[in-house]
Amino acid sequence: MRFQPIATALAVGASAHLAQAAGLHDAAVAKGLLYFGSATDNPELSNTAYTTQLKNTADFGQITPGNSQKWDATEPSQNQFSFTKGDVVADLAAANGQKLRCHNLVWHQQLPNWVTSGSWTNETLTTVLKNHITNVVQHYKGKCYAWDVVNEALADDGSYRDSIWYKTIGEAYIPIAFEAAAAADPAAKLYYNDYSIEWAGAKSKAAQKIVQLIKSAGAKIDGVGLQGHFIVDQTPPRKDLASNLQSFVDLDVDVAYTELDVRMKTPATPANLQKQSTSFANVVGACLDTKRCVGITIWDWTDKYSWVPNTFSGYGAACPWDETFQKKPAYQGMMAVLGAASASASVSVAFTSASASASVAFTSASATPTSAISTPTPSSSAADFLPQPSAAAHIKAYFQCGGLNYKGSTSCASGLVCKKWNPYYHQCIQA
Repeated sequence: MRFQPIATALAVGASAHLAQAAGLHDAAVAKGLLYFGSATDNPELSNTAYTTQLKNTADFGQITPGNSQKWDATEPSQNQFSFTKGDVVADLAAANGQKLRCHNLVWHQQLPNWVTSGSWTNETLTTVLKNHITNVVQHYKGKCYAWDVVNEALADDGSYRDSIWYKTIGEAYIPIAFEAAAAADPAAKLYYNDYSIEWAGAKSKAAQKIVQLIKSAGAKIDGVGLQGHFIVDQTPPRKDLASNLQSFVDLDVDVAYTELDVRMKTPATPANLQKQSTSFANVVGACLDTKRCVGITIWDWTDKYSWVPNTFSGYGAACPWDETFQKKPAYQGMMAVLGAASASASVSVAFTSASASASVAFTSASATPTSAISTPTPSSSAADFLPQPSAAAHIKAYFQCGGLNYKGSTSCASGLVCKKWNPYYHQCIQA
């Protein structure tokens, strides 16, 4: 995810903690979790009001750098490493006593051109892979509670993604990466991280096989990160989420929700905000129901810096705080399932610029979900994984063609079939 630089300067007349009462992290720890945290990225750290809340350890006991530890940021030229941006986030977490979940070492995206355009053999690319992991992990040794070692190695159907790593090295690149990370920092927890493995299905089973592959190779793996990029009316029930978490725990690894958000069609409606609250609560509840679910990370805490609108046209409002830093019903929904009352304190923050000034009060939303852990009720206006085509449309490859509450066309373009991956998502793929 990429974020735009902040143009507005802000002056804050508030303490570092926007909420004085128990927050999400405090409540999660009281329930036995290790942390509740948020992703962040360097551009928004220039926003003082934003960082004031990010440093609020009552809500956030953990931070994940969204982009500054990825390959293009840390090794833009071969064997020339840069840690400046990543160090900013790491130092911020250390200064506040927050855990640092480091993200990520091996991915098919955000690779510099020298990697993607190189003429590699199995041997030479393996050397590059090990060298990158060793240098990055050793630089952050002792600072990272956990690393997402390999990210999104699977295609949507559960097969291996056709990445440069898989095409050149084969599936062995995965245990090789974990072995190198463990050697560079034996104390760090090592995770496989992916999306659409939050419910039972082909991709979840394939992720479980990756855990077994790593273990069979004699490499260390400590956990599986389930990203949790959900959609209003498409989030599975709490019991189904917990059952899927348990399928990973049964392989003797920890689990965590690592990139949680719940998007909806925008503009947001009160009804969808309430459904979003239920979705967040069900995810938190599933983690509580699973003995080795260690924590939850939201993929940034405010809609102002969410990746969703730039990626899913017509969708947004995916975070527990809105664009003006007001708590949404989702915050209360999570606090309710954690068995804690949300903070009611408000803090005034003065926004100043050369031409104008305004005052914004941070207050908790008054709405409370009527059923924080109930199964979402289907709706004729349900949001879907991708914007729905008209009923007569012939759907392009890799777009949605069915699933729970889906109201669009089920007719795929010529040469494609509508494949059911799970009850919530059907997709047009090659016949």
